[in-house]
Amino acid sequence: MDFTDRVRRVEPSATLAVSNLANELEAEGKDVIDLSVGEPDFDTPQNVKDAAEAALEAGETGYTSSNGIPELREAIAAKLRGDGIDYEAGNVIVTPGAKQALFETFQSLVDDGDEVVLLDPAWVSYEAMAKIAGAELSRVDLSPHDFQLEPALDELAAAVSDDTELLVVNSPSNPTGSVYSREAMEGVRDLAVEHDVTVISDEIYQHINYGREHVSLAALDGMFERTVTINGFSKAYAMTGWRLGYLAGPEELIDQAGKVHSHSVSSATNFVQHGGVEAIENTDDAVDEMVDAFESRKDRLLELFADHGVDVPEPDGAFYVMVPVDEDDQQWCQDALKDAHVATVPGSAFGTPGYARISYAASTERLEEAVERLAAEGYL
Repeated sequence: MDFTDRVRRVEPSATLAVSNLANELEAEGKDVIDLSVGEPDFDTPQNVKDAAEAALEAGETGYTSSNGIPELREAIAAKLRGDGIDYEAGNVIVTPGAKQALFETFQSLVDDGDEVVLLDPAWVSYEAMAKIAGAELSRVDLSPHDFQLEPALDELAAAVSDDTELLVVNSPSNPTGSVYSREAMEGVRDLAVEHDVTVISDEIYQHINYGREHVSLAALDGMFERTVTINGFSKAYAMTGWRLGYLAGPEELIDQAGKVHSHSVSSATNFVQHGGVEAIENTDDAVDEMVDAFESRKDRLLELFADHGVDVPEPDGAFYVMVPVDEDDQQWCQDALKDAHVATVPGSAFGTPGYARISYAASTERLEEAVERLAAEGYL
């Protein structure tokens, strides 16, 4: 077969080797502590499941309008207005997962040769989506600044120019857990306005936040018309397998991205969307309980690393930490999995070698055991 240049531009996920090895070890009967996964270890709240079941029983099993059921688009728009963004239902496309929302955005905005700027460490699929769209990448390394954006604004200013088509900002961040300050976001705004750059604001971890102010870029002066807000239900509501997300932006973007949406996935699943309405409107207490659990685990994990003399930048949100390891982080992760049976993700997968991403979406007991194993095998 003669494969396309766009698919050849993309490397397989760097996490694949770790995942395959973990599966092999588990098949051999080994007890693997998997700290590589990017999903909450909580069940979807019962009221959300009940709402989806009721929708099924009511026969909500057919196609919906492509951009989503009116009730959910209205609920999402109301939520976004609460974040200070003047969105209406017509500014929203409901997608099967936030990843699909990102893909549609890249396909709508990026042409061959366009420059896309990423903030490293950056979630692995940004690079892949940009390359599939034909982009050229420019990257800004936040690791010298404990993964914070504000002290790196000068580096970002050097990377962004009139030739930049798209800048991707993810706060709270996967893989670092950093929540960028208002000053950082205002710096992004100033550059976007100066150079007329469109910005993707990926806010999928918005609600998993340990007390830092969350700033939605589209709410800042001058940003409504040049921001695409991405969010979804997977992380905050423990709904990863439900595949429900959304993009929100100016109506002209909705018109164009809607073409990609309707010709690819048609619509998000009908009864799942009804569960999404319930999630947005009636699950604050369940979300708060989950976030409290994550914060407690984060504190314990940092304490354990400190006990072993490992200095780890403290996350402000999400459920990840970036742990400094060997320069060859991929080998470190593979060896740690073989020897200690602890699965992590190499930082090079996110554009930042020398680190391993650890997810603390696991019980405190398993986190403690993971650190004990890594220390016993000489990895800390």
